[in-house]
Order: sequence, then structure tokens, then C-alpha cells
Amino acid sequence: MPALFYAPFLRILCNLFSTLEVAVEDKAKVQLARAHVFISGRVQGVNFRWYTQRKAQDLGVAGWVRNLWDGRVEAVFEGEDEAVQRAVDWCCVGPPSARVDHVEANYEQPTGEFRRFRITW
Repeated sequence: MPALFYAPFLRILCNLFSTLEVAVEDKAKVQLARAHVFISGRVQGVNFRWYTQRKAQDLGVAGWVRNLWDGRVEAVFEGEDEAVQRAVDWCCVGPPSARVDHVEANYEQPTGEFRRFRITW
């Protein structure tokens, strides 16, 4: 077969490989973050943990959330920097049934210890 017959296929392969290369480079530039968050206000008994888990899963963030004995909610978010920041921002508002008075967020080194986001006690 003449070389001209293969030219369109080679062009498609070259485009495919250059696209894959860009995707790999973009993945390498992803910044990971970890936030340890304490939320105060009317945040217990209003499904705050369930909504937090749902939001974290939507954002692709791993970690956990739990109620504390003093009435606060504690959470750890770990994942892509932007997604973690959006999870922390969401905690400042919370679900419709909650009233958030204060959010304390401490940023730490990501550990990669979580595979999913869960509610814990």
C-alpha cells in the first residue's frame, strides 16, 4: 500500500499520543491538600455529617467527618487543592438546616491515607 494510505492513521495516532502526554503532564501538576476543619454553631442533629459526606464525594475528596462531644463537627478533607478548598468553603455555609457560626481550618501535609470519605464516630 502507498504511504499516503497510512498518513491519516498516523496523524490520528500522533494526535492521540500528544493528547495523552498533555493529560499526564497535567496530572503531574495537580497539587494535593489536606484540611482539618472544626465547625461550630447548630451543626449537630441537622444531618451536617451526611451532607458533608455527600459534598466531599461530589468533589472527589477523601477523609472523614464526625460529631464532637462539645457540639462541634470535625472533618478532615484530603484531595486536589481546589476540591479541598471548595469543601472547606462549603463548611462555612453547611446544609440548609444548619447554622454555622465559626469554621476553623488547619491545612496540613496530605498523607494519602484515605481512599474514600466516610462518617465516623
